[in-house]
Amino acid sequence: MLGPVGKIFYKLRSGLQRIHRDTNIRFGKPCIKGTRISVYDVLSWLAGMTSEEIVNDFPHLTKNQILACLAYSADKERKATVAL
Repeated sequence: MLGPVGKIFYKLRSGLQRIHRDTNIRFGKPCIKGTRISVYDVLSWLAGMTSEEIVNDFPHLTKNQILACLAYSADKERKATVAL
């Protein structure tokens, strides 16, 4: 049985499967699978909108896809290294 942290980690990992990169779509930027909407697009929308507002404006998106963008971003931040 997973504890609270394990459940969050599991959700993050499963959310990453909703994001993909294809050099033929948006110059290879990470996008939500099946769309041309990039992770960057969603993150910039979240700077001024709620996930509910985004789903209202883009009904083909789901809240889980929006959360997947956050998970992808968090994963990239976790893996980022600083050059000294």
